[in-house]
Amino acid sequence: MAAAGEAHHVLTQRRTTLVSVAAAALLIALKLGVGLATGSLGLISAGIESSGDLIAAILTFFAVRLGGRPADRGHPYGHRRAENLGALGEAALLLLGGLLVTMQAIAHLIKGSAPPGIHWYLFVVIAVALVVDVSRTSASLIAGRRYSSPALRSNAFHFAADGFGSLAVLVGLLSVSAGVRQGDAIAALAVALIIFIAAARLIGENANVLMDRTPSEAREAAERAIAALGGDIELRRLRLRESAGRYFADVVVSVPAGQAVVEGHQAADLIEAAVERTLPGSDVVVHVEPRRSGLDLRDRVLAIALAEPLVREAHDITIFEQDGSSSVSVHLKFPADLDLRTAHEIAERVEQAIRATPGVADVQTHLEPLEQTLTANPPDEGTDVRMTREIARLVSERTGRSPQKVRLLSTAAGRVVFLTLGVEPGETLADAHRLAGELEEELRQQVPDIADVVVHTEP
Repeated sequence: MAAAGEAHHVLTQRRTTLVSVAAAALLIALKLGVGLATGSLGLISAGIESSGDLIAAILTFFAVRLGGRPADRGHPYGHRRAENLGALGEAALLLLGGLLVTMQAIAHLIKGSAPPGIHWYLFVVIAVALVVDVSRTSASLIAGRRYSSPALRSNAFHFAADGFGSLAVLVGLLSVSAGVRQGDAIAALAVALIIFIAAARLIGENANVLMDRTPSEAREAAERAIAALGGDIELRRLRLRESAGRYFADVVVSVPAGQAVVEGHQAADLIEAAVERTLPGSDVVVHVEPRRSGLDLRDRVLAIALAEPLVREAHDITIFEQDGSSSVSVHLKFPADLDLRTAHEIAERVEQAIRATPGVADVQTHLEPLEQTLTANPPDEGTDVRMTREIARLVSERTGRSPQKVRLLSTAAGRVVFLTLGVEPGETLADAHRLAGELEEELRQQVPDIADVVVHTEP
């Protein structure tokens, strides 16, 4: 669907430019033909300006055609900047036409050349030109805004300038008919000034795009959208580049060090959606880093530990405060096949980095192997049923209620008990955890052949 929509946009832009080519050709024939026949420099200058429009419209047609190509290996951001190049080409043609008109108008003023003959069909030509200019300006401007096309917008500026030029010629011819001999030459200078203004605007707008200058309002809007996602996401770097109305964003953010990979990925998705809502059609790439500043001591300890590639987990972080300083203990898990010497060296680096944190007086690490995948044996129906009943009885005696679920797995080291226990809704997490710990210990003592007990508490 997206590809079909893009193809429709390109086809519409091409049709708009072809209509512009036909309109420019018509105006050239009218203005130059009648201007040469009557000797009106103003109308001839307007015809020259329309000649520039014809070449510009042809350039726009090919720029839009090239810009509509999809991204490829050599042009990962697409080809749409061809439209900006086409717009600069149009500006160069405008400048050339304006220079020719200026030179001719000044020569007429210096020589005091005779004014043109005033005929009714001069005004008919100008009226036709104004109608054509207004219609094609509106069509190009609407299409340029709808499809974010710089080439079509530049065409609209051209046609608007042509319309103002036609008005200037009209005023000049009216002044000649009123007795001002040089009114036509002055009108030609006004046309040249309009041409220069339009060219300067085109150059400024498209040169900024080609130089990767990001509009300040677009950057501020993207920054506000990211900031609105909350304090857990801290913007570190934002780079925006525009290509024919579409933004490409390179975003680097930091998140709390304890966030899992999936949480970091969710944060990236939120950022992409926020920027796309603010700058529709954007292509956003997000890089997520662990935060190094603005963290409490526990988060800093976790960040330091997980910065070591071989530290697979860091848990049971405990902080003891005494006399204005802190002692830290942390459990570090390593691959089970890692040798003790290497694990010790890593732990030393972790301890040294934590001690460098202000307010930390001492650090103790506990080294553990990362748990390996265990093979579960086929269930023993009779034994499992008896053990399940015994566990349910002990839980009922200890808590006053039956367990919600008991599941057993048999391993080479013994049975693993998965126990789900309901507690009062108002119970604190600390109380529920303490109850789970007491049950685990009691079941290990009372029921033989238990290797581990995993208790899940829920209200």
